[in-house]
Amino acid sequence: MATINRATRRFTDLNLLFSPHPYTRDVLTLKNEDAIKASVKNLILTKNFERLFHPEIGCQVNSLMFENLDNATLASIKYTIENVIKNFEPRVTLTDVTVKDDPDVNAVAIVITFLIGNSLQPVTVNTTLNRVR
Repeated sequence: MATINRATRRFTDLNLLFSPHPYTRDVLTLKNEDAIKASVKNLILTKNFERLFHPEIGCQVNSLMFENLDNATLASIKYTIENVIKNFEPRVTLTDVTVKDDPDVNAVAIVITFLIGNSLQPVTVNTTLNRVR
């Protein structure tokens, strides 16, 4: 009987930019680590009630961006990101979330570190959220 190694499990997702393949003109796909990175980033940027039939999926980061960015707000952003990833991305084990304020450009830099499945190599997602008025 063959054993299944979870570390070799493959993940595939559509590229949400819907950019076409240069030769086949088919929609490009994201594979493995890139697919999960895109999913994590998509969860952070999704607001509650934005997904049809799943109003519970979403993150309140956008509404927190317009609060006064002090330590309490940065802690709330970190908690919200941790919560949405733990609840809605079962393929990852969250290791660390770092949130830093950049007041010169009205932005928040977010670094998310996690493990995929049983892998021992950490994966990092960097994103910057800008406050625009």
